[in-house]
Amino acid sequence: MSLLRLDGVTVRFGERAALDAVDLEVAEHETVCVLGPSGSGKSTLLRVVAGLQRADAGRVFLSGNDQGGVPTHRREVGLMFQDHQLFPQRDVGGNVGFGLRMRKTGRAEAERRVAELLDMVGLPGAQRRSVAALSGGEQQRVALARALAPRPRLLMLDEPLGQLDRSLRERLVVELRELFGRLGTTVLAVTHDQGEAFALADRVVVMRDGRIAQAGTSLEVWQRPASEFVARFLGFDNVVEATVSGERADTVWGKVPVPAGTPEGRRRLLVRPAGVRLAPVVDGLPCTVTGRTFRGDHVVVLLRPADGPELEAACGLRDAPDVGDRVGVVFRADDVVVLGGS
Repeated sequence: MSLLRLDGVTVRFGERAALDAVDLEVAEHETVCVLGPSGSGKSTLLRVVAGLQRADAGRVFLSGNDQGGVPTHRREVGLMFQDHQLFPQRDVGGNVGFGLRMRKTGRAEAERRVAELLDMVGLPGAQRRSVAALSGGEQQRVALARALAPRPRLLMLDEPLGQLDRSLRERLVVELRELFGRLGTTVLAVTHDQGEAFALADRVVVMRDGRIAQAGTSLEVWQRPASEFVARFLGFDNVVEATVSGERADTVWGKVPVPAGTPEGRRRLLVRPAGVRLAPVVDGLPCTVTGRTFRGDHVVVLLRPADGPELEAACGLRDAPDVGDRVGVVFRADDVVVLGGS
């Protein structure tokens, strides 16, 4: 059953549609991350669901109930923003318990709930600490506990880890996924960080110009981008014009194998870097190595062929050629994706 459903939601700012007839569903206990460049509409989508932005058309449903005219404080949603928006005049316990006080929760129950949540987010016994004395990661944990305290039916996160350094973000995103799974929380998050989204989400939604460009599981979107826009947004640049015939495509890079059943004719192809294999020059497309980028567990090698756009190849740490080397390139069909519209 869908906990959240958007039907044809449109928001206009003057002549520009920040959201353009968006349809979206989020199931109970599901974590959905909305990705997109600045101006794609992802934060506007969150604000419409929260009741902070009026929709010009379409409807928002929570648990099957139309939210038209329902104010934010009655929607039973939790909100957590990038800057955390903690109350500096209140201690940690006062911040976490704020929503409980607004709901007139009894003192003993509120104190129990605050202690329980602080323990869950890794800050046991921190009730009397000043928020000003907390690190960025600790403030993020307090903001999360505050959003969870009233037991919202939907938790919404707006760039929740955006102000933290990368190592802390990577650690916290793992903790968040484990926590949401343990609590059975339904989550709608927006972020521009692809790694964060793919690590956190059960399903990823990519937006462009107020519309959904692609939605699917993290694995589906990563392995099979639906369009050139999605592919390039995800950082894949090995895109080329092709003419498909059978299980081969003619490209400026030569013959490229395509998955069985690919429709014939003019197409745009993505070759994922893992599908660009290095070989002796005589055995493949001759290329010159023009760059190397260390990526932790592999090296991305930039290759320049005689004709056509440059290629990226993913190589093992010990197998990466040096800048200036001449290599051959062959392609693997499993990593070739036929793209839809731009």
